[in-house]
Amino acid sequence: MRTIVKGKNLDVLDPDRRYAEQKAKRLARLLDDRSEVIFEFSKEHNREIEQTHIVEGTLVIDGQPLRGVGRASTFRAATDTVVDKMERLAVDHKERPRVRARPEQEKIILRTIADGTAEVPERPKPKVVKVKRFAIVPMFEEDAVSQMEELGHNFFVFVNAENERLAVLYRRKDGDYGLIEPTVGGAYYKSEGKPR
Repeated sequence: MRTIVKGKNLDVLDPDRRYAEQKAKRLARLLDDRSEVIFEFSKEHNREIEQTHIVEGTLVIDGQPLRGVGRASTFRAATDTVVDKMERLAVDHKERPRVRARPEQEKIILRTIADGTAEVPERPKPKVVKVKRFAIVPMFEEDAVSQMEELGHNFFVFVNAENERLAVLYRRKDGDYGLIEPTVGGAYYKSEGKPR
């Protein structure tokens, strides 16, 4: 497993780098040689918050990124937090059931479909199997980004504190973020009267 330790607008000290690399060995026992883990160290300059040291971890398994964030008063404590989260994510990922036909079965199925002798079963329509309800607190876009990153999700629903409208923040494939502001029954107009 490949381990990368880097800093976001700061130089990672050697003791912190070695500590992160040592902790990554806990993850290596769960993964294969094609996997990689990336630790990105950063600091939040806010005197009111004790947890100013941030370690963002990305674990890439079979090309799929799994993310976690650790915040603490030191980089080592933040590393411990993010490694614990990533270990749970890796275990969940490995235990997820994967149903896959054997290659020879796939060839037979494809051949019978191609020559028209097979009946292709209709897939059942997807249905809602889980409903999740949660309290929404108005927040600014920056806070929503932080919350989404902390949770390790690819999208986040919130009420925008600037305009008191429901919004959906999502991660784009290019690494940036997108924001969806739904409206009911028509276009959303800013105060200038121009469509957005």
